[in-house]
Amino acid sequence: MIMEKLRVIHAPRVIHVSNDRVGRFLATKAKTLASRSRMFAILTPQSVGLRPQDAFYAPRAEHFEAANKRLASIDRAVKLRLAEADKALRGHSRDDKLLALAMVERELDRARRAFGMFFEVFAQRGTAHGRALSAHDAIARDCYTAVRTANPKIFAGPLVPPLTYLEHGYSPATMRRGVTLSRLLGESNPFPLIRIPYDRDQPWQAVFLHEVAHNLQADLGLWVENKNAVMKRLAENHFAPLTITVFARWHKEIFADLAALLLGGPASAWGMAEFLAHPQDKVMTYRPGGPHPTGYFRIFILAEMLRRMDFNADARQIARVWTGLYDLRRGHRLPRVLLEESKRAIPALVDEIAFQPRRALSERNVSTVMPFRPEDQAAIRRGGLLLARGRTPVDLPPRFMVSAARYAIESGANQTELNELLLARLSPGQPPGAVVTIQKAA
Repeated sequence: MIMEKLRVIHAPRVIHVSNDRVGRFLATKAKTLASRSRMFAILTPQSVGLRPQDAFYAPRAEHFEAANKRLASIDRAVKLRLAEADKALRGHSRDDKLLALAMVERELDRARRAFGMFFEVFAQRGTAHGRALSAHDAIARDCYTAVRTANPKIFAGPLVPPLTYLEHGYSPATMRRGVTLSRLLGESNPFPLIRIPYDRDQPWQAVFLHEVAHNLQADLGLWVENKNAVMKRLAENHFAPLTITVFARWHKEIFADLAALLLGGPASAWGMAEFLAHPQDKVMTYRPGGPHPTGYFRIFILAEMLRRMDFNADARQIARVWTGLYDLRRGHRLPRVLLEESKRAIPALVDEIAFQPRRALSERNVSTVMPFRPEDQAAIRRGGLLLARGRTPVDLPPRFMVSAARYAIESGANQTELNELLLARLSPGQPPGAVVTIQKAA
């Protein structure tokens, strides 16, 4: 249970006061530090400003518990440093006293940053954006549910699900579970956080499934194994060193792209293509050291994945669209060896990442762990037709709603009405099994 009453951090009450002026000055500074440490209370729905009507959209209890556990750990470090500073003020050198106080400030900085991040993310659920964020949470949880359903023992135990939040920035991004964050001075992230740009808050963005896939890759333990497998596969097939190095560096983003297709089907590939469609100078320019595949290659990787998933028509169409937009004869800034070897390397990459068994998956492959079947695509297509007619399919899993919405948009659905349908279906306040209908204006 989440505590309803705030618990403040109590610093040691007795701080030694020296008789000399410098001692009094430093003792006063110590008192202010102790006072500042009391600002970081336990987080509850009430303390972040959530109202009763925000309960449907609030973070789950386990999110508050994980955040408070992290804050309590920092709290213990703050108290320890305060106690050490109290001792230092009792006769150590002035440099030792200043250093002891600086150590307190360092821990306070960690506490302030962690508290501030959790507070800001949680408090967004009490704004007009809370409903859209809870809808994205539902999609992310469903992706994990799909993996658990296909593989009941795949995760060692319960996992705190991803939590979404809004921030400025061009593209979605994720901070995976356990990663150390520079913004928190090296504190690790207790649960996945997925950033959504303010203008991408409608729950039909294929790039959102890509970000969820990053978290699945980390939680499934594939981060290192995939990279090593890619390097070995390309080396054994005698690719050039540059080709091996570049595709190995891109392995995380390639995995997320391929997994997004397994989570959402062909519509995810088209959504990613829309996201990556930019002027030729950007799409056809290789960035040395960059973690993301050059846009020109990226869509051909998706097309190969569609072919392997037996969606051949979509594979051909998306490749034709891409070559129609980006003609190598008009100029490019792509390494020649990478360009020459990509036609042979891409099938090997897709096969290695999505279709080869992994020890972390108990010798299964990613396409088995995240199955996407022809009947899933058929259900998505039917869902798209319903959405285009102003109705929402109640039996379509949340992750498939993302793809169905894209087909509805292709069919001419009003996007404002479509967004309302999706939010009513995905937000937890909607009664289970309810059928939502939007009456179109005459």
